[in-house]
Order: sequence, then C-alpha cells, then structure tokens
Amino acid sequence: MKSNVGTTDKLIRVILAVVLGTLYLTNTVTGVLGIVFLVFAIVLIITSLISFCPFYPLLGINTCSDKNKKS
Repeated sequence: MKSNVGTTDKLIRVILAVVLGTLYLTNTVTGVLGIVFLVFAIVLIITSLISFCPFYPLLGINTCSDKNKKS
C-alpha cells in the first residue's frame, strides 16, 4: 500500500481529530452527531498513523511528496 497522506495533511487530520474528540468528550455535541464526530475522529487518527486514506485514490488525490512515499 503506497502512502498518499503527506505531513501537512497528517497534522491537519490530528488537529481536527482532537477538536472533534474534545467536542464529544466535553458533551458539547451529543447524541448521534456526537458519535459520528467520535468515529470520524478515530478514522482521522488511524489514517494519519498509517499514512493512507482509502478515499484519496478514488478522488485522485495524493498529498504525500515523492521522497516520503512507501511502496
């Protein structure tokens, strides 16, 4: 699996995940929307850790520079 998530993209994903997780954990967002936020935050963290987003190939997006790509 080739990397398609770059460093800046990873940072944005982690920041967004922290914000969404905080909104859920502080009960600012509750109910179904809160659970959706939490699941989305978890997905963002996982995709930033493995440097691969399964939706990017479908959309033709690659934010990873050539020197950071893994085969």
